[in-house]
Amino acid sequence: MDNDALRDTYRAVNERACPYEKTILSGNGGCSLARRFCIAEREGVQCGSAQAWTDCLALLETLRRQARFALKSSDTHSALPHTKTMRLQVGGLRGLCVALAPETPAPSSIEDIQSKVAEAIVRFGALDALPYALILREIAQYQPRRRQGRER
Repeated sequence: MDNDALRDTYRAVNERACPYEKTILSGNGGCSLARRFCIAEREGVQCGSAQAWTDCLALLETLRRQARFALKSSDTHSALPHTKTMRLQVGGLRGLCVALAPETPAPSSIEDIQSKVAEAIVRFGALDALPYALILREIAQYQPRRRQGRER
């Protein structure tokens, strides 16, 4: 299947693509509302709730605006490279966990993304009120796992 056909099929099948799909598929997090599916031997993640999808997407967009400096990216509209996307998603969620429980270290894996996002909205009242200094520190510190090269 060519890439254009795959993208078209993916969009048709997955109307509510999980904003944290890369986090889930990489094993760095999970979500009670995530529904996995396969197309042509590729895996995707769909959100099971319209409200949770809206909240998670809004958080990710807010994180991207706030993290421009940490990601060394001034453009908030074009797609980020994979490594920066992982830093934004995983580091942002780890930072969110630290913001919710400052006395505990950042978790290596986020068990239920949707519940953390919902808890943050309830606790801080709005996404703009989150303590971004703590969250941005985790985004800056997070380093995705390096790809292992083959030995020659």
